[in-house]
Amino acid sequence: MADTDAKPKGPDLTKGVTLAAFADNGMLSGHVGDEEVLLVKRGAEVFAIAPQCTHYHGPLADGLVVGGTIRCPWHHACFDLKSGEALHAPAIDPLDCWKVERRDETIFVREKMPQAGSKAKGKPRGSDQAPRKIVIAGGGAAGFAATEMLRRHDYQGEIIMVSDDAAPPVDRPNLSKDYLAGNAPEEWVPLRPDDYYAANGIQLRLGTAIGRVLPRDKQVVLADGGTIAYDRLLIATGAEPIRLPLPGLASSDVFTLRSLADSRAIIARAEGARQVVVLGASFIGLEVAASLRARGLEVHVVAPEARPLEKVLGPQFGDVIRALHEEKGVQFHLNNTASGFEGGQVTLKDGTKLGADFVVEGVGVRPRLQLAEAAGLALDRGVAVNAQLQTSAPDVYAAGDIARWPDPHSGASIRVEHWVVAERQGQTAAKNMLGEGVAFAAMPFFWSQHYDVSINYVGHAESWDELAVEGDLKGKDGLVRFRKAGRTLAVASLFRDLESLKAEVAMEQAAAG
Repeated sequence: MADTDAKPKGPDLTKGVTLAAFADNGMLSGHVGDEEVLLVKRGAEVFAIAPQCTHYHGPLADGLVVGGTIRCPWHHACFDLKSGEALHAPAIDPLDCWKVERRDETIFVREKMPQAGSKAKGKPRGSDQAPRKIVIAGGGAAGFAATEMLRRHDYQGEIIMVSDDAAPPVDRPNLSKDYLAGNAPEEWVPLRPDDYYAANGIQLRLGTAIGRVLPRDKQVVLADGGTIAYDRLLIATGAEPIRLPLPGLASSDVFTLRSLADSRAIIARAEGARQVVVLGASFIGLEVAASLRARGLEVHVVAPEARPLEKVLGPQFGDVIRALHEEKGVQFHLNNTASGFEGGQVTLKDGTKLGADFVVEGVGVRPRLQLAEAAGLALDRGVAVNAQLQTSAPDVYAAGDIARWPDPHSGASIRVEHWVVAERQGQTAAKNMLGEGVAFAAMPFFWSQHYDVSINYVGHAESWDELAVEGDLKGKDGLVRFRKAGRTLAVASLFRDLESLKAEVAMEQAAAG
């Protein structure tokens, strides 16, 4: 339990500190009253900000200053140093900022400033071209981020979010990580309290399925026959877990993990259970394995590949991940598949029988393209969008797991299934529905948690001709650069957060220049 009487560390910044006291990275930690404050020096300017990221409280002093921004070392959120605004998800909330006064070589920190988000940049609501009603189809990362950005940009029109989920938008990465492991209470899972939506004028229609989208009529037809007109529409229907068509896998003791309800169901079934079989050595499958090991279950992972995650992270990382899980007691059955589940046993292709009180399938997801396809939108292994995330239909946008966009970094048209990408695309789509004309150019990023080890991955490499390993992956201190034709497409790292941020900036600069 935290010591509530502990005094803040570092100098009292109201009494002044000299520029010579700053560290080599231009940062200095101190306090104003009982609040911790981080000073950041950039050129001749000094900024005073809260020291922790508003996402998962990552230490910004270990982050990277880029231009007039600071990036979090944990999950690459980005904040404006002057206003504190959260510019890049996964952080949504702004940082607190304090007024700074400089007298010669001495810096004084004064009162806290009012939080300042971005100003409205869209066309005024009274304009003939302004959208009066925006409909969001989907209640996941992209949909939530879009609604929040619309209100952040002072959009005053109607926002209607239609979701077939029973729960408001949640922090989905937590569902397979700390929440499933029992290390995070459920109150941490919602992205916003229930009253947030009504307080911000967002009509949240949960448990509501959309039957059709009619772009010509600018209408959404609900499954129950009701209709909703729109001026702008964002389709952010996400993806759904793949279910294997094998005997016994329709049992009530076979689970997938996508929603809060799914995670709750696995937690309930784990109570009193002894053995579980996880089908698939995907990120979700391995995170489930780690979380259920934390709950004391015997865990078997069955997968057709020779190494877990080798297709995404390469053989070196695959070996490290396997060893990490085996150290914690996970038993792998690789180069193998399940052929059925019956009588508390999973039978494998090679005839092995594994005891299982229940089974979790983590064999991947598929984009939910039904609405887009029926609406006649252009598809390309996903919903085809331009750099502004516009679909082939006027005033219809797509974001998140379903969207395939022209990626300026790889030079290819790509679709990725990352939480942070979905959030950032939702934010970009919101700006463009307000007429801002912003190209989506964010570097793809995701993280995966395995026990106390976090893997950061920035960029996008579907294939490569060179893997450059730096440091000691087995010692959990290293990274891999994925290169093709001499160009770095992605970097995966273990406990090299600053190097990961620097790689992100280098790839951004290469794409821009």
